[in-house]
Amino acid sequence: MAAIDNTADDPQLPEKDRNFVTALARGLELMRAFGNGEEYLGNAELSNRTGIPRPTVSRLTYTLTQLGYLQHNTHLEKYRLGPGVLALGYRFLANMGIREVARPHLQKFADATDCNVSLGGADRSDMVYLETCHGSGPLIIRLDVGSRLPIATSAIGRAWLCGLPETRRQQILKELAEFHGKEWPALEASIKQSMEDYAHYGFCLSEQDWQRDISAVAMPLILEDGAEVLAINCGGSSLRLDHDRLVNNLGPRLKEVAAQIKQELAPKHKLMR
Repeated sequence: MAAIDNTADDPQLPEKDRNFVTALARGLELMRAFGNGEEYLGNAELSNRTGIPRPTVSRLTYTLTQLGYLQHNTHLEKYRLGPGVLALGYRFLANMGIREVARPHLQKFADATDCNVSLGGADRSDMVYLETCHGSGPLIIRLDVGSRLPIATSAIGRAWLCGLPETRRQQILKELAEFHGKEWPALEASIKQSMEDYAHYGFCLSEQDWQRDISAVAMPLILEDGAEVLAINCGGSSLRLDHDRLVNNLGPRLKEVAAQIKQELAPKHKLMR
């Protein structure tokens, strides 16, 4: 394959880093360009979304198709994600021992509260659900594994920020400020309030911030002395989850769930060292 262009065409990619493989980064950016519910994209659309020159996009889509990460529809002359992407995702989830430890605790809590209770990790400006459990009530949030919530407005995102070391948190806040632009001052104020809530209660709140009809409580799950930070949340209809229930019922119970998960994980982490 012909040499890939340098990073000058892609302001979002690091420059002057000898260890950074631009061709690999561009291929991954193409796969990220496929949004939820979008099955097919053509080379022109991929180029517009990523800022990668169209000739380079054509070479990358050809290569990713040959490797099974994209599938090509010859009738539409467009691409969709292939089974290779799914295989990578399942391998990642299968290697996360925390999911099998956390799931029984999350499901028990979901059943007891008729809420959506989830475990998530960060990906750029979003939190991604790695495990999620549903209650059985009529006003349940039906979000599944792979669902994305914005870090800045969701309880689970703010809880994750609270669990980070200070230096790392400041770096993420700077990146979020650049991402959100003019909206950032209001979002930053809400994040600061969440940090105050965490300092006071030991968990964070999001009361109709992410979506107007949804409220949630969340807390960080700090593992291996801070080497890994995830977060767990409990959310549902704001008609059911008023401030009093979040603060005096669900929040304290979520802290107990987090403690149980960490206690069960501790022997596993010791064995891995």
